[in-house]
Amino acid sequence: RYVNGHAKKHYEDAQIPMTNHKKTEKQEKVQHTVCMDCSSYSTYCYRCDDFVVNDTKLGLVQKVREHLQNLENSAFTSDRHRKRKLLENSSLNSKLLKVNGSTTALCATGLRNLGNTCFMNAILQSLSNIQQFCCYFKELPAVELRNGKTAGRRTYHTRSQGDNNVSLVEEFRKTLCALWQGSQTAFSPESLFYVVWKIMPNFRGYQQQDAHEFMRYLLDHLHLELQGGFNGVSRSVILQENSSLSASNKCSINGASTVVTAIFGGILQNEVNCLICGTESRKFDPFLDLSLDIPSQFRNKRTKNQENGPMCTLRDCLRSFTDLEELDETELYMCHKCKKKQKSTKKFWIQKLPKVLCLHLKRFHWTAYLRNKVDTYVEFPLRGLDMKCYLLEPENSGPESCLYDLAAVVVHHGSGVGSGHYTAYAAHEGRWFHFNDSTVTLTDEETVVKAKAYILFYVERQAKSGSDKL
Repeated sequence: RYVNGHAKKHYEDAQIPMTNHKKTEKQEKVQHTVCMDCSSYSTYCYRCDDFVVNDTKLGLVQKVREHLQNLENSAFTSDRHRKRKLLENSSLNSKLLKVNGSTTALCATGLRNLGNTCFMNAILQSLSNIQQFCCYFKELPAVELRNGKTAGRRTYHTRSQGDNNVSLVEEFRKTLCALWQGSQTAFSPESLFYVVWKIMPNFRGYQQQDAHEFMRYLLDHLHLELQGGFNGVSRSVILQENSSLSASNKCSINGASTVVTAIFGGILQNEVNCLICGTESRKFDPFLDLSLDIPSQFRNKRTKNQENGPMCTLRDCLRSFTDLEELDETELYMCHKCKKKQKSTKKFWIQKLPKVLCLHLKRFHWTAYLRNKVDTYVEFPLRGLDMKCYLLEPENSGPESCLYDLAAVVVHHGSGVGSGHYTAYAAHEGRWFHFNDSTVTLTDEETVVKAKAYILFYVERQAKSGSDKL
């Protein structure tokens, strides 16, 4: 169904002969073209654009499922399974690495593309390599959504399940558990994508989506769901019991604190000064990531090795974000003292830094009719990103708490937000990997630093490890 729209093409081909002769209204109603996944046995209807919950009067759908189940248990299938295992072993053997003179297998697992879902895969692989965040979900107890009658049997995607019986946290947990265990070369995140469809309608369909937008929706919905109950126990209680995520490290966004805000949550101070009367207004805003403009003077640079002019660095983008700025005519500030909109200046300070600093480079900009991509290379450090100079009260922070090391970077390849391709680089146990959907390859630091970053994930440094800074 997902690869090159193969099943959809059969559906479209099946519609052509029907248009050559008239059909009665009754015939019109019963023409539903469906396809079945031979692994999960879920059945999808193209006419209804949804998973099938009902069956025919003769129970034909269930008969097909039982037939496939019997095939799966037959000697023919076990022979095929043995051959597949041999193939997987040979492909695994081809991914052997030499580390410190000894040979070791590449245990990374790719994520299958379900039809332009590289935006989701790149974010999932990045988050899976942020250890503190990933470990929290993997250690959560499993949720059983099925009742006693169907326990132990396969679950099928059905409309009857409804929004109340899908768990984003549970499917996210299962996906993270499937990665880095080395038992398969690629994992299909179909169940997670189904839940995404259910609770995030913006991502329905198979068109290319924006990875940053998906990340924000994913973190927001995980945060909201984590505030609910978990097998009868509040997840807030579970979070409080985790000593490494103490209350002092949490930043509340939309209600109670969760692991999402404990890891990614920071606080900005927004200072606005009226240029007429000098009145100062301060506002504190929680954030999960910072969206940084690429300064206009660098936007025409297309390659890293271009000689003309200075190279854009991550510091340039951070400075542009935090520097004093005069608001233009369309953003006039309502001064409470002057009682009208006045010219004013704005400045951001970071009041509290998060454990994981997520930086989004704003590469997509709207022109009159199109959304164009800024293809400028932005230089970024792998280690020692120093955020002290952007802090509101730097004197209150420790010597190491402002230093960050890169954990993952998402890259957009191509020219437009609705097209192109997403991949991710991430560090795991001291080695860098390139995640390109199902394919995972070992790479090096030199390749990573040349990437035209779209989203950068920096982890707060815990112990002294080098003195290089941005």
